[in-house]
Amino acid sequence: MTDGSIILDNEGNEFKRFHVRDGHGIKMLGRAGIQTALITGRISKVVDLRAKELGITDVYQRVFKKSEVYEKLLEKYGCRDENIAFMGDDIVDQELLKRSGLTAVPFDAEEDVKEFADLVMTKKGGRGAVREFINFILKHSGLWKTVSGESLA
Repeated sequence: MTDGSIILDNEGNEFKRFHVRDGHGIKMLGRAGIQTALITGRISKVVDLRAKELGITDVYQRVFKKSEVYEKLLEKYGCRDENIAFMGDDIVDQELLKRSGLTAVPFDAEEDVKEFADLVMTKKGGRGAVREFINFILKHSGLWKTVSGESLA
C-alpha cells in the first residue's frame, strides 16, 4: 500500500504516503464482500489510521513471521490457501507468495520474489499496484460490474 519509504521528522514521527486509488480499490473489495487483511513487519499509527478509513479490520503490525498470522486468518475465515489473494514485495513475503491461490507483486518488488508471483503488476508499490491487482481480481471473478462506478474512497 505504500512505496516503502519511511519518513521521520526531528521528533521521530513517522509519515507514510498512500495512493488514493489503492484505497478506493480496497473499498471496492469490501463492497464486493471480499475480506481484506494487512500484515506488516513495521509498526506505525498511520497504518492503523489508514486501515480504519478503508474498513480493514484485520491489521497485524510488527509481524516477523507472516505465515503465523496467515494461518490464524485461514482459521478465522474458514479459508484454504487457494481462496487467498496475496500481494507482497520482499523476501519476507516469499512463503505466502508460494502458498496463496493468486499472488502478485508490484513492478518494483525485489527481483528475487517476482518468480514466486502469478502476476507482476505494471505499477510500482504505493503508486497503484494494489489497485491494479484488485481490478484484476474483481474483473476475473465477475464482480467488477457490481462495484465499478461507485465513489468509495
